[in-house]
Amino acid sequence: MFCGEAMTSVNITRDILHRQIRDKRASGFQRIYHVTDPFIKRLGLEAELQGHTGCVNCLEWNERGDLLASGSDDQHAVIWDPFRHKKLTTMHTGHAANIFSVKFLPHSGDRILLTGAADTKVHVHDLTVKETIHMFSDHTNRVKRIATAPMWPNTFWSAAEDGIIRQYDLRESSKRSEVLIDLTEFCGQLVEAKCLAVNPRDNNYLAVGANGPFVRLYDIRMIHNYRKSMSQGTSAAVHTFCDRQKPIPDGAGQYYVAGHLPVKLPDYNNRLRVLVATYVTFSPDGTELLVNMGGEQVYLFDLTFKQRPYTFLLPKKCQSSTGDVQNGKTTNGVSNGIHLPSSHIRLAGSKICSSSTELPLHLEKIKQQANDAFARQQWTQAIQLYSLGIHQASCNAMLYGNRAAAYMKRKWDGDHYDALRDCLKALNLNPSHLKAHFRLARCLFELKYVAEALECLDDFKGKFPEQAHSSACDALDKDIKAALFSKTESAEDKKANSSIRFHSFSRKESIPEDELVLRERSFDYKHRYCGHCNTTTDIKEANFFGSKGQYIVSGSDDGSFFIWEKETTNLVRILQGDESIVNCLQPHPSYCFLATSGIDPVVRLWNPRPETECENGRVVEDMDGAAQANQRRMNADPLEVMLLNMGYRITGLRGVGPDGSDDEDSSEGQVQCRPS
Repeated sequence: MFCGEAMTSVNITRDILHRQIRDKRASGFQRIYHVTDPFIKRLGLEAELQGHTGCVNCLEWNERGDLLASGSDDQHAVIWDPFRHKKLTTMHTGHAANIFSVKFLPHSGDRILLTGAADTKVHVHDLTVKETIHMFSDHTNRVKRIATAPMWPNTFWSAAEDGIIRQYDLRESSKRSEVLIDLTEFCGQLVEAKCLAVNPRDNNYLAVGANGPFVRLYDIRMIHNYRKSMSQGTSAAVHTFCDRQKPIPDGAGQYYVAGHLPVKLPDYNNRLRVLVATYVTFSPDGTELLVNMGGEQVYLFDLTFKQRPYTFLLPKKCQSSTGDVQNGKTTNGVSNGIHLPSSHIRLAGSKICSSSTELPLHLEKIKQQANDAFARQQWTQAIQLYSLGIHQASCNAMLYGNRAAAYMKRKWDGDHYDALRDCLKALNLNPSHLKAHFRLARCLFELKYVAEALECLDDFKGKFPEQAHSSACDALDKDIKAALFSKTESAEDKKANSSIRFHSFSRKESIPEDELVLRERSFDYKHRYCGHCNTTTDIKEANFFGSKGQYIVSGSDDGSFFIWEKETTNLVRILQGDESIVNCLQPHPSYCFLATSGIDPVVRLWNPRPETECENGRVVEDMDGAAQANQRRMNADPLEVMLLNMGYRITGLRGVGPDGSDDEDSSEGQVQCRPS
């Protein structure tokens, strides 16, 4: 594994770090030397910790970072000294099935360990005597996650597949739990809670993920206050949601969802893909929420500057010419769908951030590189280069418009929605952006907002009459009208296509009205991270990496783990972390040090390797190819997925979009395809 002098260097470095972790004077060192670009580029495997006999389903660092706990299918918990690669404690937890969650209880001197398992039980262990001191049996289905909060050292929470979030207080004499949140009250009996996390900066806030595309954020104080004032308990809200139409009591939560997912649910269901939040976590400063969405991508939500989903917003001219105002809200005259307030997206008449399309020389070079990648049909490379430019010049409409074209060509899950977002941003900056306006109409059509796409296209023809009879316009007009007036459509489909179907929930689901309203008022994502695959397991994690959360890491079904830059969303590194599937990634609280696990019965430790070390054999060099393969894996049928997981190569899989369509007709010409 090491070359000559590299071994001595690593041992010295490890010993220094080991001592400094236990030295309070090291705090300044930790802040300065945490996670940097050079460290990420040199990240490699340091050691494999052997000790389990089954899949390792959960990892947890203690607060100081000198201990690592792991839980496994073998029903044992192991405490490791990660810097000396030593197993310190092994104990049978008393569970009768797979352990899915392990946590150190805060302020217990690392003496108390909590575990949750598939046997529906939550156990409390005293590591000093290697005994299980409490056993909670209140859940009726598998326990998937446990959460703790430093502010409440005797309290913790659990999420289970019975749809219940329970709260425990070890000071209570009865040593029983109470129901904090019952998702079945408003989501039905089939709802399963999969994950939860407590905000590290304000421990009052709790995020909950379950099956379905929605992630919920609760204020624990509001839950208790609400239950004191109401005879019947429901979940509680962060704020009171109300507007002119319908007030929502404090018995509701904030909802977060990737804006395209609800309307695309039928497509995912047809491909036998289940959308489920497999992991949620807060950023180190508590202002962002990261979600690994099973069956889809990884999403970052901004909790401070929240935005509504870009479900649909026509340019102002089109709205004023065909719409009307009801209760202070503009409708498009066709549907009563959800519209963003003008303060979120401003189109015609908006304040233009920068009227100049010129870029600094170094950004102009990046844009040209992106255009060249686009011309070579290297869509992912083009997207990453445009994203790099946008990160440095966020007010340039041309970059947004060009990136939208690349998204529309690549056609991965969610790409058309990201393209729609980019088109709206481009029009916000430059209302006369011809290509962005046309691409907006195409995106609406691809997202199945068919009537709205027609209206947007008509508005485009009015604003740009010289393009009204171009091959691109004629082709899109033909597609839209064929979808709207096809004789083969059922009456139900026709009705759905004539309105915005952001949340087309069936009343047969018996979902309470308040729940429907909250779903419709959910907040959209800030960033999306693509490349990994998450369809096989429901415990796959995604985490922030770095003292400021500068990077995002996630495991994958292909046995790799992926690292993205948080702000640009660009994929920067892929490492082979398991022979089958990487599920767990837990960054060290202070250093550029990462623990991973998965199907293999080992825990792997990763840190920056010395420059003198031999070539890192676990680096995946072809990142674009790996990401493309995972997109195909995610869209493969269940039999193909099974064969892929067994190591077979499946040929003939095509990089098509969610609707199975090929690339846009080449006759659509310059307006649609070519970047500026």
